[in-house]
Amino acid sequence: MTIEDLRAQCLCMTGVYEDFPFGEEVAVFKVKNKMFAYVPLDNDPPTITMKCDPVEAVQLRKQYASVQPGYHMNKKHWNTITVDGELDEVHIRELIEDAYILVRKKLRKSDRLELEELDNTPD
Repeated sequence: MTIEDLRAQCLCMTGVYEDFPFGEEVAVFKVKNKMFAYVPLDNDPPTITMKCDPVEAVQLRKQYASVQPGYHMNKKHWNTITVDGELDEVHIRELIEDAYILVRKKLRKSDRLELEELDNTPD
């Protein structure tokens, strides 16, 4: 996966937008002002830091060398993945979706309902 692939995967989910609160070299992905992932735009190989269930976060770190505690984030809830081929593209896409879902579940009820309406709007 390239940096553009990571960005596209994050942006394809309902209500997600890209922000640059840390400068133009780090793309931050949010839903309703809540961050669920970020991608440094100059890393080679690419990396993505994303929200993760605490139990799963530890399991992933034990299983894969390319998964480390979240860089500059709460190590309990965030992982940084180096996209070097150890995790396949499908698994990375699933982890991005999981991060989005974790954050979306914690939103205010009114925000969750608004996103559900958008989910059900025909394209």
